Amino acid sequence: MKNLQQLLPFIICLISIGLAIPQQGLAQELVYRPKNPAFGGSPLNYQWLMSSATQQNKYKGSQSFGFERDPLADFQQSLQRQILSELTRNLVRDQFGDDFDLSQESSLEFGEFSIDINPGIDGVTIRIYNILTGDETNITIPNING
Repeated sequence: MKNLQQLLPFIICLISIGLAIPQQGLAQELVYRPKNPAFGGSPLNYQWLMSSATQQNKYKGSQSFGFERDPLADFQQSLQRQILSELTRNLVRDQFGDDFDLSQESSLEFGEFSIDINPGIDGVTIRIYNILTGDETNITIPNING
């Protein structure tokens, strides 16, 4: 026991000297290796990544990859658009004639609506005003020719 008490200061001195002397650090180079094959990772990771993403996917949409549209409904909508377009053209032609010109300033009234057409430098401004409610809509058609 007496020997241990005599050796204790010597052991403490050796430990403090050992800690004070710089030692060679053990380190390695940090290298980034991507997991995803799309970013340079191993192609063997693809199946694991895909199954992991599939399990986490909360959206369960339809499995078909095409549009699920009804051709008959599409035909009906197309026909309705063509009929309304033709009716609009006929109404404008009957009301204003074949030589209707937006470059001339004019004002029209249709029932509760007042329509003002004002050509300008930037284009034609059409102001549609509801006489009963006071609502107003402005449409600007820009000049294409610059």
